[in-house]
Amino acid sequence: MVMQQYLLTYTGVVFALYLHHIIRAIEVPLDPNIQNELPQPPTITKQSVKDYIVDPRDNIFIDCEAKGNPVPTFSWTRNGKFFNVAKDPKVSMQRRSGTLVIDFRGGGRPEDYEGEYQCFARNEYGTALSSKILLQVSRSPLWPKEHLDLVEIDEGSPLTLKCNPPPGLPPPVVFWMSSSMEPIHQDKRVSQGQNGDLYFSNVLLQDAQTDYSCNARFHFTHTIQQKNPYTLKIQTKNPHNETSFRNHTDMYSARGVMETTPSFMYPYGTSSNQIVLRGVDLLLECIASGVPAPDIMWHKKGGELPTDKTKLENFNKALRITNVSEEDSGEYFCLASNKMGSIRHTISVRVKAAPYWLDEPQNLILAPAEDGRLVCRANGNPKPTIQWLVNGEPIESAPPNPSREVAGDTIVFRDTQIGSSAVYQCNASNEHGYLLANAFVSVLDVPPRILSPRNQLIKVIQYNRTRLDCPFFGSPIPTLRWFKNGQGSALDGENYQRHENGSLEINMARKEDQGIYTCVATNILGKAENQVRLEIKDSTRIVRGPEDLTVKRGSLVRLDCRIKHDSTLKLTVTWLKDDTPLYIGNRMKKEDDGLIIYGVAEKDQGDYTCVASTELDKDSAKAFLTVLALPKERPERPRDLELTDLAERSVRLTWIPGDDNNSPITDYVVQFEEDKFQPGLWHNHSRYPGSVNSAVLRLSPYVNYQFRVIAVNEVGSSLPSPPSERYHTLGASPEINPTGVQGAGTQKNNMEITWTPLNATQAYGPNLRYIVKWRQRDTRESWSNETVRTTRHVVWNTPIYVPYDIKVQAENDFGRAPEPDVIIGYSGEDYPKAPPTDIRLKVINSTAVSLQWNRVYPDTIQGQLKEYRAYFWRESSLLKNLWVSKKRQSVGFVGDRPRGIVSRLFPYSNYKLEMVVVNGRGDGPRSEIKEFTTPEGVPSVPRYFRIRQPNLETITLEWGHPEHPNGILTGYNLRYQACTLPFSPVNGTKTGRTLVETFSPNQTRFTLQRTDPISRYRFFLRARTQVGDGESIVEESPAPLNEAATSLPTTTVSLTSTTTIATTTTTAATTTTTVASTTTTTESAPTATTKQDFATNGSSIWNVKAFTNSNWANITWSHNFSAGTDFVVEYITSNNTVRSIPVKAQTPSSVQLADLTPGMTYQLWVFPKWSSPSENSYITFTTSSAYTKNHVDIATQGWFIGLMCAIALLVLILLIVCFIKRSRGGKYPVREKVEVLDHEDHKVDDPSFDYSDEDNKEPPGSHTSLDGTIKQESDDSLVDYGEGGEGQFNEDGSFIGQYTVKKDKEETEGNESSEATSPVNAIYSLA
Repeated sequence: MVMQQYLLTYTGVVFALYLHHIIRAIEVPLDPNIQNELPQPPTITKQSVKDYIVDPRDNIFIDCEAKGNPVPTFSWTRNGKFFNVAKDPKVSMQRRSGTLVIDFRGGGRPEDYEGEYQCFARNEYGTALSSKILLQVSRSPLWPKEHLDLVEIDEGSPLTLKCNPPPGLPPPVVFWMSSSMEPIHQDKRVSQGQNGDLYFSNVLLQDAQTDYSCNARFHFTHTIQQKNPYTLKIQTKNPHNETSFRNHTDMYSARGVMETTPSFMYPYGTSSNQIVLRGVDLLLECIASGVPAPDIMWHKKGGELPTDKTKLENFNKALRITNVSEEDSGEYFCLASNKMGSIRHTISVRVKAAPYWLDEPQNLILAPAEDGRLVCRANGNPKPTIQWLVNGEPIESAPPNPSREVAGDTIVFRDTQIGSSAVYQCNASNEHGYLLANAFVSVLDVPPRILSPRNQLIKVIQYNRTRLDCPFFGSPIPTLRWFKNGQGSALDGENYQRHENGSLEINMARKEDQGIYTCVATNILGKAENQVRLEIKDSTRIVRGPEDLTVKRGSLVRLDCRIKHDSTLKLTVTWLKDDTPLYIGNRMKKEDDGLIIYGVAEKDQGDYTCVASTELDKDSAKAFLTVLALPKERPERPRDLELTDLAERSVRLTWIPGDDNNSPITDYVVQFEEDKFQPGLWHNHSRYPGSVNSAVLRLSPYVNYQFRVIAVNEVGSSLPSPPSERYHTLGASPEINPTGVQGAGTQKNNMEITWTPLNATQAYGPNLRYIVKWRQRDTRESWSNETVRTTRHVVWNTPIYVPYDIKVQAENDFGRAPEPDVIIGYSGEDYPKAPPTDIRLKVINSTAVSLQWNRVYPDTIQGQLKEYRAYFWRESSLLKNLWVSKKRQSVGFVGDRPRGIVSRLFPYSNYKLEMVVVNGRGDGPRSEIKEFTTPEGVPSVPRYFRIRQPNLETITLEWGHPEHPNGILTGYNLRYQACTLPFSPVNGTKTGRTLVETFSPNQTRFTLQRTDPISRYRFFLRARTQVGDGESIVEESPAPLNEAATSLPTTTVSLTSTTTIATTTTTAATTTTTVASTTTTTESAPTATTKQDFATNGSSIWNVKAFTNSNWANITWSHNFSAGTDFVVEYITSNNTVRSIPVKAQTPSSVQLADLTPGMTYQLWVFPKWSSPSENSYITFTTSSAYTKNHVDIATQGWFIGLMCAIALLVLILLIVCFIKRSRGGKYPVREKVEVLDHEDHKVDDPSFDYSDEDNKEPPGSHTSLDGTIKQESDDSLVDYGEGGEGQFNEDGSFIGQYTVKKDKEETEGNESSEATSPVNAIYSLA
């Protein structure tokens, strides 16, 4: 320990002896005594900055301080010439330094002292120089007077407002404000450039609402100068009010402003160059115009932007790179883009560098006849030149020194002698700046000196490592040797290690190493020595430490800590609990060999550490104490309540606590009961800590009190104690009045006054009553009053809705309460008398309109205005035959306001609207009805979306028209993608590319050809109008049939639970017939499990399903566990083989079981990874047999081909018979002909398409167009058959129509019957 303290004490005086390129140098210790004794050339310690700008209102201080022995003297040059300080009465130098002080208190111009100053510090061993200090006086010139014309510009055009601030020193900070000193709001459209100009990417009409003034703030003078403001006049093509465009989706098109591609406002052109110095910040700027305002992005050619020192500023228009280095050179380009296009500007950045140090020359201390060197290496761009000076003069013109040789950036000294001391300056300069460094060479001859205190004592623990220090100094550098107990030979050996700084290290201190050690430092000028005494001590050890214990609550515990230590060292024993110092309270006792704890409690459980320490070392031992807690219960109820210290308004209650039942009592709750107002009802009175059993209770007058006490611990509350005896306090007049006083009318000619009554502890006396007073506000009428015992009073025959002053005062037989506060109430309201007028509507979009109206006069409201309410209803849709609900809806506009918005309207509809005024009584008269029409919008989702999978090759999609078309449908968009189920729990779901299909508005069915039999599809269907696409409806295809599903035997899936057994369910899918046999293929309908709960928060698994094949099964399930939950699928075969598969968290939850045995029955469980399977919640499934026959396409079967041929032959024979009968002049009655005509005419006359909520039934063979017209698949009509529509009749009155399609209206036809040209004609001919 003493050794460590010594090292800390003398760290500052230990010197370093080192070799540098085979040249040894001496370092002077920091000991002030040695520093003051040794000669030392000057060293500059403080100087002003090179570019020194001063405030003209203050005195000027130019710093220059230096150290040396003897103390240096100072002189100055100004602009390269000697500056005689004594000749100028305003200039002086501070005492003991070279700092110049220029005092202007007596007058004078600071500008007269501008120039380049340099400080010289001299003593007899050399001269040190400061850097050249350029002194400049801060300036804040006035803004030149100028007249700024009105700036006229078209809306949407770019604009630059020039600032051109006066050149100050340092340059001013520029910012833009209005002439009223309001800041100009800046964003990506309007922003200030680095040159101070204000750039508008495009001007808007709103920009003319203010003027623009450039301001310059000067740092030193703390003044702000303002330029004359610019005033803008915006020429616009659409000079409407700003609010008319507020909600428009495209502000520029609404104003008639043409959108334009970006172009650069700064810098100009497509490329530019920029030079920056190493170590400073690089700032690149790009400002672009365009409509809309462009976005700016930055890139570096051939690389990435340095993220650790790159910052985007000014809305991404400026790129700042801090602390630039050579690696930041290159080409940067900014990309300006908007929706009309993009352009870019390339900036070529070159990094130059002012000189910077690689090796700065350091002070060199040498002994006589020693060698040394000064090195001055610097770098920069361009490469700096190195110039050496000695004592401020160029080394070329200095007196020759044979021991000195200059070799470029190095000065080599050989065989130096006393008197060769000097200060050398190295100047490294290029076109961007310079560096100046001072380094002195001092030649010293000093006899050896020992720097540590004499006769030190070092104590160390046996077998530890230790070090004996002997710091020394001398020139030439002395040699040091160590001796023990006065022995003649120096110490050496494997247990000793000597260091160059003079320290002797002992690797392992033993008893035999104890003794007196002597260090001797020697050089050619003499020697010095010192002694160190080393003592070896025994270590501190805990021979018996505490052990882990488990004890019962309330017992006594002893923790051992027996220690062995060196008797000559002071021992300290401390205890820690849970690694923090242990507070030794009255339940604990600390002994020499342990710790005793009496009445152990739960809070005593934890880690106990015994720490034994001396000044040199320490040891510790730890043990854990476990306290077994007895069962905790609610406390026993308190007993023996006693009332003492009876007073008029207080009483002392004392009780005896009950047993705490192993849980300390934390609180006592005192309750009271009174027998006048609420007998038998107990109220909480007060609460007290569990450490007390007596309390003074504050009481109220005229209450017959009875008390009881309830004890509370962490388990709960005890039973109430037996009640105390009763104590009746004396009465008094009330001290408070009722609260919650209100006055409001229930009818138009009354006012009901209500209040919250006083309770039993507030009445203070018998016969509590209330004096109610009222009068009309702001009148001189006297107060009316009424005394009541209830909590309400009604005043009748009041004017409509006028304010009243109300007071309610409590009174009992002892007197009245203090005078109450006045409350303002109102009499009853009547219905408003007038509606809003001049209602104006403006359609905002397809679902909202804005309203404006004139507010009604206050005297017509006849009450408190609640809101203006608009009633509106949908009169009709612009789509033909679309039924709409005309249910009235309303929206309220709270408060006295003249405008509002009605939203959530149906697009493409006719609406009607009327308004009323609403007060507390109800609605007023209705306004005139206004009509408006909402524009077309996007449609709602299709009414239904059904997906069927009739076989493995196709998927059929059917959908209904949108319930709310919201306009004229233009078609449907279907987006779908295939996703393959995982074949293992690890692979996940593979998703294919997205495909898109578009359909006409009349198409509501689509058949998809599958690419493979195992993929599932997800479909996104949405309807569209001319406005755009509506919301999509999403469905997935059914679970895929497995690869042999077309020929599998019946698969059975059953569910077993604790209460029910689900019956087997089979669903027929396809019937396939071959020549050899008939195979029935079924897909099992898996039965879901009952819900399995696994956590108290309601998490569970349900709907477990199995889709099986001969040797694999797809297992799916549903759950509501948190995202990221892993599952386990466990299954057992009929021969009791158990297998488990872990399933990582995924969506959907599924897994495939592979390598199953055909025809085998399995039991399967699904449960979370952290749980275990429930014994009675599993599903049972059976795999199919190993061989099934492939599905055969029905179109290729012989029986099907034969059947089709037979049908075709019968149809041909029927047609031949028809033609024969027709050629014989077949006839049919006119009545049937008329019925046919009527049927066709009915089709033509009713072409509407009904968008009602009911299913629409279209005529066969027709399609409904979007405009409501039914288009027949056949273009035939009765008008087109025959000529002119004139029918011909036979002599028996039958009608002979010529059902030939009309080819040309100019063609003439005969009266004879023509040949039948369609099957319809033939069928009618059969009649």
